[in-house]
Amino acid sequence: MKETIQFKLNDESVRLEVDGERMLLWVLRTDLGLTGPKYGCGEGFCGSCTVLVNNEAVRSCQYPVKNVKGKDVITVEGLAKGGILHPIQQAFVKHEAMQCGFCTSGMILEAYSLLRKNPRPSIKDIIDGMEDHLCRCGSHTRVVGAIQTASDEMKGAVKR
Repeated sequence: MKETIQFKLNDESVRLEVDGERMLLWVLRTDLGLTGPKYGCGEGFCGSCTVLVNNEAVRSCQYPVKNVKGKDVITVEGLAKGGILHPIQQAFVKHEAMQCGFCTSGMILEAYSLLRKNPRPSIKDIIDGMEDHLCRCGSHTRVVGAIQTASDEMKGAVKR
């Protein structure tokens, strides 16, 4: 059944007539043309579909769009401001923390959520926080380094 869903997407107001049970991933990719969130496993296990809802990382392949009504949704496309990459994005580039790039947007958003909760994470905190993200290319050690660098560069405060 279609319903009106209003939310903020990457700082822009969005209003859609859509089946509220439809998964957020497909609304973002198909209806709104955003390619940052990826379809990986479809089960919420790999993390490639991760987006932020009210600054919390969620798996959009398992998240009905009705759940974002009145909320703030951020995709990797929404982190950069004025053509300048967010410090987390910059750190991923600096550390070459991506190879094929398929998992990268989900990892960046999970790192953002992690640093909001714990602006000065230990290596163990980072590993534990990123544990449920799969990178088939094996860039996990570079991801940890990127998150450490982002934390240092942001001086413990997540900036957006």
